[in-house]
Amino acid sequence: MNKFLNDLERKIGRYAVPRLTFFLIVCYIIGYTFEQIGPQVISYMTLEPYQILHGQVWRLVTWILIPPFGSASGGLRVFFTIITMIFYLSIGTALERTWGDFRYNVYIFGGLLFTLLAAFISYFIFSAYYHTSELGIGNAFTTYYIMVSIFLAYGATFPEVQVMLYFVIPVKMKYLAWIYGAYIAYDAVTYIRMIAGGQPIYAVFIISMLASLLNFLIFFVTSPRHSHLSPEAIRRRRQFDRQMKSARREFKDNVQRTREGSGSQPTDWNADHKGTFTRDGAAQANRTSAPNVTPIQVTRHKCTICGRTEVSNPELEFRFCSKCDGDHEYCMDHLYTHEHIRSASPEDTTVL
Repeated sequence: MNKFLNDLERKIGRYAVPRLTFFLIVCYIIGYTFEQIGPQVISYMTLEPYQILHGQVWRLVTWILIPPFGSASGGLRVFFTIITMIFYLSIGTALERTWGDFRYNVYIFGGLLFTLLAAFISYFIFSAYYHTSELGIGNAFTTYYIMVSIFLAYGATFPEVQVMLYFVIPVKMKYLAWIYGAYIAYDAVTYIRMIAGGQPIYAVFIISMLASLLNFLIFFVTSPRHSHLSPEAIRRRRQFDRQMKSARREFKDNVQRTREGSGSQPTDWNADHKGTFTRDGAAQANRTSAPNVTPIQVTRHKCTICGRTEVSNPELEFRFCSKCDGDHEYCMDHLYTHEHIRSASPEDTTVL
């Protein structure tokens, strides 16, 4: 999954929408405005496959505007709705900064796409079952569980972060995530009981729930080794990327100065040597008596497993493994599949 996302990000990552959570909250504000101006307007915005197939194609988009937090009537409910939106804006922005715009876009748009497909699949199944095409299932397919999936993703990524529940009770995110999970399970059991009671139409709610949370299942449950999404791992990768970009700029400047004959030599450049340099800058070269030395190839990154570098394979990304003793660098093909290198002395090994 991680390799697939890396390859996809290299191809279309530049099209990612920045500040996506902010735009979602703006959509909900627009939806609340429509709801307060005319509640009947919402009925023309739901994800109703029958109406979409009969010309109301705007519903393919407008269902995203419908607020998932319930109707905000009355001062107290409006206040708590605003607090809820601010809370989701903060956790969504934190995920966006941690994962990056592209991965967060995949997560959110994946949930929206799965919900959209589930709505049409449910429509075709139950219209055949009930022998009628006019099914009112649009209210079952909303962005509610997509917003829940954002909360669950935040809890899985920042399990030790403490929040103030109702502005008073300090609770860690991992416990709130479990409470949300229990609430989802309770909803599922309730719908299953209704189905068992002779109302199979309630299966659309379970389908909607599973479709909206499928992005979370793909990102976390089916990938138990999701430590690469932890804040510490993300921080190390971003720091590494910054150092790599800075080193490349420095190397290009040094090479440019040398070609222009400015007389200055690149950092860690010995004109009496030629060959390659390791990441530490140590020369691995042979002496030469030639007065003119051709520019050397500097490699700053090398996979411990396959030996590939950024020179031999410029499309690769390289990372250091925090669980290996010492500084061991790997390409993305081997970062999560290699066997961790441990020191011989047990007391020198740090358990992470």
